[in-house]
Amino acid sequence: MSALEYEVTMDFQKIDFGATGIKAILQNISFILSTVVFSCPLDRAFAWSPDVDAPLPIAQARTRAKIMEAIRTYEPRAEVTRITFQGNELEGQLKPIVKVRIRDDTP
Repeated sequence: MSALEYEVTMDFQKIDFGATGIKAILQNISFILSTVVFSCPLDRAFAWSPDVDAPLPIAQARTRAKIMEAIRTYEPRAEVTRITFQGNELEGQLKPIVKVRIRDDTP
């Protein structure tokens, strides 16, 4: 059975505390993307830290690596297949769009 791919952004919606399965995984990834490191009181290392004050190509590469590591650490049921960015490059805004594959062994 092949895994489906899903696109996730940092535009976090209201938390569905009853979410299960794929919906819960995608919600967790969106939460990771919308949370900056040190902002979670009970786990200061949770999420990722955006790269600032770097040329755009370097910032994108570092941000990709940080997002991939955060998802690998905090939502191991998903595998990142691609990360692209949208936003105003002239103002240094990078909004990640993450494409993930849910692992086949996930219920």
